[in-house]
Order: sequence, then C-alpha cells, then structure tokens
Amino acid sequence: MIENIEKDIIAIISEVSGYEPEEITPETDFFKDLEVDSIKAIEITVAIEKKFKISVRDEDVPKIATVKQAVDLISNLLENKKI
Repeated sequence: MIENIEKDIIAIISEVSGYEPEEITPETDFFKDLEVDSIKAIEITVAIEKKFKISVRDEDVPKIATVKQAVDLISNLLENKKI
C-alpha cells in the first residue's frame, strides 16, 4: 500500500516539478533538491488531495519537506479516513 502511495506521489511531484520520477527518492527534499516554490507546493498538494480524495490541512503543508514526509502524512490521513 505505502509503495503505491509513494509511487503515485512521486508521479505527481514529477509532473509538477519537471523532474523525472527516477530522480525523486523518499529522501528528496522538495525545496532544496527540486526547487519547488510555494505555488508548485500548492499544485502538488491539490493534486495529491484529488488523487487520494483527502484533505491536507493548510498547517500541515509547511511541515512536508521530503517525499517520505508526504507519504507518511497521506498514509495517516488515509488510515484515519477508513475509521
């Protein structure tokens, strides 16, 4: 399940950032490694929300700097949604 989430998130980040999926790892930092600005961060967040049918709280967005942090947050949101 987490591998699928990670793959989907990497695909979204790749599409928005212009980097190839192979260049993006769980440790990839959106801002340092991919030069994602605040507009692209919002685009990524909105795409993730649509893809997984979840809502990411605005206060959680600045806490997400790496792919792994995004995967962990989405996993938690999806788990909580099932309850």
